Amino acid sequence: MNFERKHIISTKDFSRDEIDFVLDRAARLEPSARQGSRLLDGRIVATLFYEPSTRTRLSFDTAVKRLGGTTIGFDSATSSSTVKGETLADTIRIIESYVDAIVLRHPKEGAARMASEISRVPVINAGDGAGHHPTQTLLDLYTMRKECKKEIGDLNVAIVGDLKYGRTVHSLAYALSLYGTRLSFVSPEQLKMPASIINYLKRKGISIVETSSMQDVLDKADVLYMTRIQKERFPDPAEYQKVAGSYRITAETLSVVQDDMIVMHPLPRVDEIAPEVDATKHARYFQQSFYGVPVRMAVLSLVMGVDL
Repeated sequence: MNFERKHIISTKDFSRDEIDFVLDRAARLEPSARQGSRLLDGRIVATLFYEPSTRTRLSFDTAVKRLGGTTIGFDSATSSSTVKGETLADTIRIIESYVDAIVLRHPKEGAARMASEISRVPVINAGDGAGHHPTQTLLDLYTMRKECKKEIGDLNVAIVGDLKYGRTVHSLAYALSLYGTRLSFVSPEQLKMPASIINYLKRKGISIVETSSMQDVLDKADVLYMTRIQKERFPDPAEYQKVAGSYRITAETLSVVQDDMIVMHPLPRVDEIAPEVDATKHARYFQQSFYGVPVRMAVLSLVMGVDL
């Protein structure tokens, strides 16, 4: 399967076979996520982050370096020529001449796709506003494959929190539809999954439950995918205050779940998962974060046409 020079913009651009191919490569590269390799020796990757990021930026940086490559870039719009009025299009045209691939995070939905239409080197979307975050979805699927006893298609996945603005859950819902996974969406009325995504899933024949009560889904879930209410996405701070702290997982909450249910979270968390949950057998969010390294190693090596 050939990914060379392919842009990674949305999970909707992937077939199930392509996702499985990436996950298989991530499994082969996982030992190198600790030990390192020289697969990208001499290659340079630009990490252009117009929004704050810890895990995504650093795991991409780690992935490149574990593969023997190097990175250049910036970690905020204020440290780029954006402050001087340079457009994203011009930035991409300049940077593409320096590097072998570009990793882009931008606050505007559609920015990564626009960049891919300009760039002559592969563009990897590291999150575009409330749009898509494909490599987060790939690491989420990798986590489910590694940590769940059932196949992905046999899981019941409950996604909780900000489903309106959460690019992570939008990408995840599209990807899980390829496997026929049962989905439960738990959110306040104001933060429901967009109707366009619900309609897409229904056309695919996916079993969906929508509710505002986490108690409705806890005992049936194989995966509880928690998300934070994203204050920075709300145009009106007063609207954020109405829904802040809507859902919280504690050790007591987990008393009703299945024995092998796992809790995931794209992080950062605020108060939606109590620290006491970290020590339970259900917690997988820190392991999930680590899996971002081998998965991003797989994506980078594929788009740059490197054979294992």
